[in-house]
Amino acid sequence: MTNTLFAVGGFVLMFALMLARIPIGIAMGITGVIGYGLHSGWGPGFALLGQVPWSVVTDYSFSVIPMFVLMGAFAASSGMSRDLFKMGEAWFGHRRGGLAIGSIVACGGFAAINGSSVATAATMATVALPEMRARHYHPGFAAGVIAAGGTIGIMIPPSVIFVLYGIMTETDIARLFFAGVVPGLLAIVMYSITISIMARLRPHWLPAGERFSWPQRWR
Repeated sequence: MTNTLFAVGGFVLMFALMLARIPIGIAMGITGVIGYGLHSGWGPGFALLGQVPWSVVTDYSFSVIPMFVLMGAFAASSGMSRDLFKMGEAWFGHRRGGLAIGSIVACGGFAAINGSSVATAATMATVALPEMRARHYHPGFAAGVIAAGGTIGIMIPPSVIFVLYGIMTETDIARLFFAGVVPGLLAIVMYSITISIMARLRPHWLPAGERFSWPQRWR
């Protein structure tokens, strides 16, 4: 069997396991063990299965990741995510499409707390999506805004992906964090510009909201 067919077979097996509703991590692990066993022998394959999970779990370098996740859980449970959205609504909600822009800004703020795109998208979906639907935003566009805003979690530090990449490649994580600031802020600006353009092209998709006074905005 050629290496190409070997790789394709691995991907097919992995996606088949995912379609069978097996968790992604377990599906990848099963595929890896089977592939390594077929390639190098079942003895080394099962030895790998016994060694790698333990070495990863006990690696001190990865201890920062659950701390980021815990910090995001605290932020979500404390209501900080809703406060971030209310801030975005107060400053931008009076404009057509402003609620969507406020959601993007809130995604950026929440991403700077937890470092996870999945957590950012999931949290803001429970906070911002119902508000946009209540104000008669186009359902597909509202969902797309939350999905796009969730991707900011990868770039704006602290980013779990940057931590993993830095550990695996032995790259300075502080420099990775610093390098993610400008692209993350640029993504917020570009998403906001795109929403403003869509508000002109499809005004019935993005209605304007109420205007807040300046004292309310600063508060």
